[in-house]
Amino acid sequence: MAEEAGTGADDACLWDERLSWAFGLIADDPAARTAALAYLAEARRQVEDALGRFNEIWRLTRPLGADEQYREPAFLKARRRYQQAQRRSLPDGLWDRPASEDLASWPGLPYALLFLEWEARFPQDWTQHAKAWGTKESLIREVARARQEEAIKAKLTDLVEIVVHRAYRCKDREYVRVARAVDSAGLRGRLDRAADSDSPWARCHAGYVLWLLDRPDLPNTRHVWQTWVAGKAAALM
Repeated sequence: MAEEAGTGADDACLWDERLSWAFGLIADDPAARTAALAYLAEARRQVEDALGRFNEIWRLTRPLGADEQYREPAFLKARRRYQQAQRRSLPDGLWDRPASEDLASWPGLPYALLFLEWEARFPQDWTQHAKAWGTKESLIREVARARQEEAIKAKLTDLVEIVVHRAYRCKDREYVRVARAVDSAGLRGRLDRAADSDSPWARCHAGYVLWLLDRPDLPNTRHVWQTWVAGKAAALM
């Protein structure tokens, strides 16, 4: 099937055609996760091969000058092949997001949420096979700004609960944005239970999120987080 030039123009069917295999990454069945990881490894190999070919053509056509180079058929073909390979892999397939479109109506949103859920539930697999801290950070910020339809809100509430129960990972503090965006009695109930649990990580993380939910004007900065961890939150009041 022909693919559009940019992911923003794609519909849900094209997204599913390219990336439906990725739901295996968050499957409860270990065999399904193994199969999805093998698929991802092959997809990433194809991205690397296509990038290598694109770089080779770029060097060969560079003497033509920028204008002629970007009209050269071999150059355009290599670039298109690289872009198509990217759209069938992770995290590359999530990079070309529409800047002005409401994320709630973006057909790639289920895969953005999948990528975040994968990192939250299976962090070792995510780190080994598709580590992209910048992508994680930008996706968290964007979903926090998205129009919160009920299905999205439920998924984001689940993600906040998962994250506060684990040892802190890079960019986890960004989930405060999500908690503020989906704040509800249900979320606060989950955070209260985490804050009262036997896990020191859950008590620290959930307590911090609850504290900031009650203080919407307090910025979620590194200093505020470090002060909370040090047990000196009163100094911020």
